[in-house]
Amino acid sequence: QLKLVESGGGLVQPGGSLRLSCAASGFTLDDYAIGWFRQAPGKERESISCISSSTGSTNYADSVKGRFTISRDSGKVLLQMNSLKPEDTAVYHCAASSNCRSFEEELIRVALYGDEGPRKHWGQGTQVTVNS
Repeated sequence: QLKLVESGGGLVQPGGSLRLSCAASGFTLDDYAIGWFRQAPGKERESISCISSSTGSTNYADSVKGRFTISRDSGKVLLQMNSLKPEDTAVYHCAASSNCRSFEEELIRVALYGDEGPRKHWGQGTQVTVNS
């Protein structure tokens, strides 16, 4: 079963950078659309970026556009985060889906209906803290 693992989180000062990695033991992620979302304490999950499997097309939330870059590398998916702000502090998760539209829809289904199915293809998350 596909099990995603995130790494690369940590504590960074405002304006700093981090690179998150999403990988699956024994699997390549090239066959999946991979999305990143984050959740801060007391806040809703926020979809921040997705990369498709077929065309490699990417999309970003307005809150991170121009600062974050999603890419594929050797079967993993990376999220390069630059110019970090305190409001970027959250637990960051990656998720596998058939396409980026499904990734968005699955986030909504989990939030609105408690659908546990999509969670099977979510990682446990990595903490990112932006603080001086």
